Amino acid sequence: RQMFPLIQRCYFHAHFKLQMLPVPRLLLYGKNKTTCSSLGLHHLQRDVCLLSRSPSLNPASIHAAKLQAFHTSLPFFKKKTPKESETEDSGILERSMKSLKDSPKPALYLSLAGLIPFVSVPLSMVIQGTYYPELAFAQITYGAVTASFLGGMRWGFALPENSPAKPDWLNLANSTVPPLLAWQALLFKDVTHGGIMLVMALGIALHYDLSLLPTYPRWFKVLRVVGTVVMVLSLLATVALKSFSEEQLSKSRNKWQN
Repeated sequence: RQMFPLIQRCYFHAHFKLQMLPVPRLLLYGKNKTTCSSLGLHHLQRDVCLLSRSPSLNPASIHAAKLQAFHTSLPFFKKKTPKESETEDSGILERSMKSLKDSPKPALYLSLAGLIPFVSVPLSMVIQGTYYPELAFAQITYGAVTASFLGGMRWGFALPENSPAKPDWLNLANSTVPPLLAWQALLFKDVTHGGIMLVMALGIALHYDLSLLPTYPRWFKVLRVVGTVVMVLSLLATVALKSFSEEQLSKSRNKWQN
């Protein structure tokens, strides 16, 4: 009983000194300690071995490592706030509108005037509340002419000697694709099939002008996007009115038969 406080005191006293001493001095210190019993020496030698093998377990270093790992997030993985995305979108719209205003007045006014036959057909049908097949076919015909014009415009861009576009197979052959699709649209008896074919022709022509010929000025690209969107929406509106009128006609026939 009297030796236990002595062993405990030696053990804790040596434990605090072990962190400040290197391993060889620790071993000498454990061997020269004659006041402790064999049990205390055994515990001291075991602690020396454990301390020599294990790394430092200082609580401050552990908390520092945790804080360092917590603050090592990369900045470019952070999500954009809604305000940043809104400002980027508004910046793109502002640049597009500015480019559209900077376009030559004849090109701007003639392009907007060329959209009137597309918009007037579904608009007049909605106002009168009746579907007119003749107007729909006239819209398809005008759309075929427009798609042919947009396809042939690439020939006029590639043929001059100082043009950045070469008159190779890619430019000249791709320019014939929209006229061929427009001709196919006129062969369909159904307005729905003709409208869908024209939408494909206008989309292909826009893809050629934006991606394959990047040397076009910015105002022309913006003008082409706006014009294509209006033409496609007008054609789809006519197709929707046709399907709606056919559905109403079939319902009325079923009522008369019943």
